[in-house]
Amino acid sequence: MSSAQDPLISASEQIDAGDEDNHRDEGRLESNKPGPASPSLFIWLLTLSAGISGLLFGCVISSTLISLGSSLSNRPLTALDKSIITSSTSLFALLVSPFSSVLADSLGRKRVILVADVLFILGAGVQAACSTVWVMVVGRSIVGMAVGAASFVVPLYIAELAPAEHRGRLVTMNVIFITLGQVVAYIVGYGFGEYGHANTAWRWMVGLGGVPAVVQLFMMMAMPETPRWLVMVGRGLEAKGVVEKVAGGKVAAREVDATVKGIEIEVREEQEGRRLRRRRAHGVDGKAGWVEGFDELFSIRRNRRALAIACLLQGLQQLCGFNSLMYFSATIFEMLGFPIPTLTSLVVAVTNFVFTLAALLIIDRVGRRRILLWSIPFMVIGLLLAAFGFSSIELSSSNSAGSTTAQGNAIVILMSIMVYVAGYAIGLGNVPWMQSELFALNVRSLGSGIATATNWGANFVIGLTFLLLMDALTPTVTFALYALICVGGYVLIWKFYPETAGLSLEEAASLLEDDNWGVR
Repeated sequence: MSSAQDPLISASEQIDAGDEDNHRDEGRLESNKPGPASPSLFIWLLTLSAGISGLLFGCVISSTLISLGSSLSNRPLTALDKSIITSSTSLFALLVSPFSSVLADSLGRKRVILVADVLFILGAGVQAACSTVWVMVVGRSIVGMAVGAASFVVPLYIAELAPAEHRGRLVTMNVIFITLGQVVAYIVGYGFGEYGHANTAWRWMVGLGGVPAVVQLFMMMAMPETPRWLVMVGRGLEAKGVVEKVAGGKVAAREVDATVKGIEIEVREEQEGRRLRRRRAHGVDGKAGWVEGFDELFSIRRNRRALAIACLLQGLQQLCGFNSLMYFSATIFEMLGFPIPTLTSLVVAVTNFVFTLAALLIIDRVGRRRILLWSIPFMVIGLLLAAFGFSSIELSSSNSAGSTTAQGNAIVILMSIMVYVAGYAIGLGNVPWMQSELFALNVRSLGSGIATATNWGANFVIGLTFLLLMDALTPTVTFALYALICVGGYVLIWKFYPETAGLSLEEAASLLEDDNWGVR
């Protein structure tokens, strides 16, 4: 239905139907042209500026937990204390993520990142100054609000700016910053643990976590808003300028115009479809704002499917148990009798970082779907080997791994965890953050926010229950349970997750109209 036939479309929005078809065909032809050999310097700078957020929530709590001693509330931390301190971050990230999506649509992607930086600086300061368990929980909760917003909006910001042929690599850069943050956290934890004062070392660990936020705050002030958000709020000329900067002078003005025109056409089509649905349902314009956004997300088949896949991937990323290792690896290795548990945890963090770098090199060539189907079996093998190793070793908080058998089993567990982490890093650690590829523009922010909330909800469950499951079910059963979850996730990915590599955001979103979910 053309806009000229619809009295609900204002005169300023009317365009010639033939001209619209020509631009749409032109946009498709442009999207099929080979892209530049590599992203421009400007897009790398954008990715660097946004990706610093990864350092913020990559600075995990693991090395801090074993350094606290009796510094908080004048007593040693219990397993419940550790679980609450750890899971409070995930809980508040869960609560904030959906609201951040509303702010990202109303204020812009860039401003939400800046707000997250301010919250992270505040949370780091509260943690560094605290003297009780509950003030530490408050500080972790403020950090949770920051990472809940940043973990959703940073991949969205990068995806909406990145050229289609490089989008996977550039979103993966954000994950590389996360894994680098974990490596840095363990190195800092080891350094302060070995050479710092016992009562103040951990304060420096958590306090220094605010430094990347300060750096990002100043860098992001000089960065642009995404062209898709600018078009969505009627600032098409600014969007064209951003596209030109991202291209780095490597494309003609005609191609820049075609890119912006393609976004404008999608926005107009979505607006027209929304108004028609309003009229059929209510006879008037009906609902507005975020309430209408939820209607769009759940009433349209391709949006429902996009949300189901995004939530599946984000939930699986956490329910597979990975972050339980990152949060509690130093605690686990201390129980296994390793003399320097933080240094042992560093080995795991470096494995995560190295294989995330490998994902950076192959994610756009191999594809999202295939890389998951190749990597998850290695996760299952690693988890089952770890379960076997735990079945013949006795854990203790004062374990010295004195016997040769105990030492051998501890090494088996370490090696199996490294296999598991390698499989995770190359696939499931990256692909879920490409969730914005699945959503149409009008629900991209809201859908990504809900999917990210799913991630943090599962993260909260894992952080709160891991040590308790280890005590109640034994480590063997706990790791076997994670392996079973991975197997179930593998089957669902094989059946429902289509390949989106190399497609524009608009083309990727249209895949889910297919009866086979775009898989075949």
